Amino acid sequence: MGRLRAKSDYENLRNARISENQARLASLGLEKTASDLHSIISSTKPIKTPIRKYQKSIYDRTCLRRSDRLKGKPADPKLTLTDKIGLSERTRPMPRRLFNRGDDEEETRPANAPFLSIHPSELQLPPDVLARRCDSKSRGSVYNSILGICCHFCRQKKLCGEEDCKRCGNGDIDQPCIGKTDCSVCHSSNGILCRACLKVRYGEEMEKVRNNKKWMCPHCIEDQGLKPFWICNSSICLKKRKIAPTGIAIFEEAREKGFKSVAHLLMDKLKQAEGRRSQS
Repeated sequence: MGRLRAKSDYENLRNARISENQARLASLGLEKTASDLHSIISSTKPIKTPIRKYQKSIYDRTCLRRSDRLKGKPADPKLTLTDKIGLSERTRPMPRRLFNRGDDEEETRPANAPFLSIHPSELQLPPDVLARRCDSKSRGSVYNSILGICCHFCRQKKLCGEEDCKRCGNGDIDQPCIGKTDCSVCHSSNGILCRACLKVRYGEEMEKVRNNKKWMCPHCIEDQGLKPFWICNSSICLKKRKIAPTGIAIFEEAREKGFKSVAHLLMDKLKQAEGRRSQS
């Protein structure tokens, strides 16, 4: 009986406190305010986040793919398979084609001036594109699938930002791109580097490379054994060596440690790794 009475007293005290609190809230008008807020929230419609429409960035006015099927044109039934292959090869770069410099002698065409057999109208660049071409001298700021030369490291097929480049500025396909390097030994795509990648990744200046007619790319330097532990640090070449690509942040590490470029830092790491293997 004592426990039931104690419980009843507790419930009475609790109910009395609840009544006091409700009376206090009613005197302050908080119950009405809460009900008003609930009504406002229930009456308002949820705000919908606007969905942005995807817009493809257009870098220039040259079409990236020139397939008649993509343009919606009907296929010509008279064209044979051989004709179709010939049409597709008209715009294909041919870096090993003989290159005539104006005299009677012909030599191997440089990799930074690949041969293109295309209609002259496709080489005409709009004035706004030409105005933006020199905004960035390091890699160039205008992508062009026809005149642009692909860098071996950054793989950006952009027009160079050099003011005197006749290929990127005037559309002269018989002239080399002076904003891209060309290896004097292999004349291949492995030796094509833009100004920024040449400086940051290998510690060389474009002006010196341009004036050096015997300049060799990192691949040829390694093949001839001129610099021990000197390798190409592009992601393509590092993956072939089963080495993880270095990324962008490694340049800060190379600069903080006093190295001239990323290639010099990797060369030092490879030397140290070889020394540890020989000692073990």
